[in-house]
Amino acid sequence: MSEYKCSRGAFLKTMGGVMSAAVLSSLSGIASAQTQAPVVGTKKVTSDFKGEKAKVFFTRHIDAEHLKKLYALINDEVKGKVAIKLHTGEQHGPNILPREMVKDFQQTIPNSTIVETNTLYHGDRDTTEKHRKTLEVNGWTFCPVDIMDEDGTVMLPVKGGKHFKEVSMGKNIVNYDSMVVLTHFKGHAMGGFGGSMKNIAIGCADGKIGKAQVHAVKDVNAPWDQWPGKETLMETMAESAKAVCDHFGKHIVFINVMRRMSVDCDCAGLAAAEPTIPDIGMVASTDVLAIDQACVDLVYSLGKDKNHDLVERIESRHGLHQLTAMRELGMGKANYELVDIDV
Repeated sequence: MSEYKCSRGAFLKTMGGVMSAAVLSSLSGIASAQTQAPVVGTKKVTSDFKGEKAKVFFTRHIDAEHLKKLYALINDEVKGKVAIKLHTGEQHGPNILPREMVKDFQQTIPNSTIVETNTLYHGDRDTTEKHRKTLEVNGWTFCPVDIMDEDGTVMLPVKGGKHFKEVSMGKNIVNYDSMVVLTHFKGHAMGGFGGSMKNIAIGCADGKIGKAQVHAVKDVNAPWDQWPGKETLMETMAESAKAVCDHFGKHIVFINVMRRMSVDCDCAGLAAAEPTIPDIGMVASTDVLAIDQACVDLVYSLGKDKNHDLVERIESRHGLHQLTAMRELGMGKANYELVDIDV
């Protein structure tokens, strides 16, 4: 298979030339592309990062065939019992990943199980009983689903954290040898955006202790606008995600699916805002920072008429600090080489 390779900056400058015709038709007003997302809390655009590059593989297509193609490029170290970390969503959520696509993908990964944890907020998944019902309603019945905190918790160490020395996770996380982080990239009410890092940071923390830790909240009944957010939340999420990444070492990989990107997370269920940004495609990497940086760059490369709502959500929550926090923790490479697998 021939591959088109380019740096982050070069890709963004030529994005209009590599997008599919269907996407191009909806992005005809693309302005000159930015080289990277603005620094948190500002409108400044800085130059490309320097140094060694991580590989991020990209396809415009969002289907099982291309999902499997992406995975084949990053799965050399996926071995043994495999956890597929997926956000399965609230009941009837309109934006969750297509069940048939995930089913087709999961069935090609030997000894794999979808994994989740219960939620901190009150809803369809805050108890194991309700969570099991929601899984059934949403169609996640084609393979085992391990609610990892169903039987308790385990503490995973955080190396180099300034907020935590350890984070409470669903106990069953230690039963797996590898993890495939399959993420619906979208906005988030508190985090600004939810990518691979958020998926494991909050999604692997257990429903009561760990998620309260990550949200840095003492009174979970307080209104959400009184919960700590912005820089603090981005940093605590990064530390929680680092604990998961360190636990699996080289046996963890990441795939972000950029479709139906509402400003709201899949945890909003039917209340999620209708997406106003066009679908972009899918990306995959062994580097958690590079994949989330690439997705943010792809969003920012669109014209303001297409990305305004999602960019406003990201910047108003200081979500770009997720990327800064991961860089400071040494969780990956901010500089990347995008590999287009469609050509």
